[in-house]
Amino acid sequence: MMDFPQRKIIHVDMDAFYASVEQHDHPELRGKPVCVGGGKYGVVAAASYEARKFGIRSAMPGKLALEKCPELIVIKPRFQRYKEISQQIRQIFYEYTDLVEPLSLDEAYLDVTENKKGIESANQIAREIRKTIFEETGLTASAGISVNKFLAKVASDYNKPNGQKTIHPIQILEFMEELPIEKFYGIGKVTANKMHQMHIFKGSDLKKKSLEELIRIFGKSGNYYYNVVRGIHRSEVKPHRIQKSVGVEETYWENLLDEESVFKQLKLISEDLEERLRRKEIRGKSLTLKIKYRDFSVYTRSKTQEMYYENLEDFYKTAKKLWELRPFDKPVRLLGLSLSNLNTQEKKQVSVQLKIPFPELD
Repeated sequence: MMDFPQRKIIHVDMDAFYASVEQHDHPELRGKPVCVGGGKYGVVAAASYEARKFGIRSAMPGKLALEKCPELIVIKPRFQRYKEISQQIRQIFYEYTDLVEPLSLDEAYLDVTENKKGIESANQIAREIRKTIFEETGLTASAGISVNKFLAKVASDYNKPNGQKTIHPIQILEFMEELPIEKFYGIGKVTANKMHQMHIFKGSDLKKKSLEELIRIFGKSGNYYYNVVRGIHRSEVKPHRIQKSVGVEETYWENLLDEESVFKQLKLISEDLEERLRRKEIRGKSLTLKIKYRDFSVYTRSKTQEMYYENLEDFYKTAKKLWELRPFDKPVRLLGLSLSNLNTQEKKQVSVQLKIPFPELD
């Protein structure tokens, strides 16, 4: 047993969210291999479970996905629709707690230690939330329940799709010792390969390494690995994150092949960025241009100035200058503009959260 009190944390993760929305809205797609995004020159944003049987995964080049499954149905993304449903789902979370930390459109952490319905069992809350999501949207969600964010996140993957798993306090140490290293949240392929070379294949192997050795090899992350394998993760659910950047990105169905097309898109992105900043009353001093090429190489360049960027003309003019500094002339599949060094740092709001002594999560 661990020697600190526990919170009750739920991680809710929608099942194949974008693809499931498309199958829900277009019944003729149900039961068929579907991917959102991709095609000959794009990249897969989401794959239905039918498509996953062919080995298709998100972030896979569309061309490879079509080779794996020639009958794959490729759908153009409708992000406005996904955002709309995401907001609907978020309202369901708020019926139980205000301590909701969205990670993306399709997943969020909830701290239900103290909840609006006075329900003792986090397991019951997760079941109710999943049931309500299905009744209101026709979509399924999976959930993980445990004492911190790390464990809840790992657990939500266990009984997908449309399932849930609880890791109880007395199960934590044994669970972590048996967990394959690549299943640890925050350990990607590169780190997992490095660990495999060190004969670290599961939690029990990681646990044998000293804190000093892990920090020497993995830097600051070594401290994180040392703690999480012991079930310690001290990050709270953060409902009011201070925003550090605001950005707009567009992935193009057809690659952009000439400068005129790029400038036209940069103008549109500048308009979107201005609108987003205006709504949130945010300004910033650093503008970053991101370019992703057809071969998936990425180039970014930033410009910081003393005064805040004021409007879309500022964004557009600077974006064109940053574009001129690019190292390559290759077909472009994504453009993005983001603003950082924001005035949110000046007007940080202090959010008071009831401190119930539980391990925090990350």
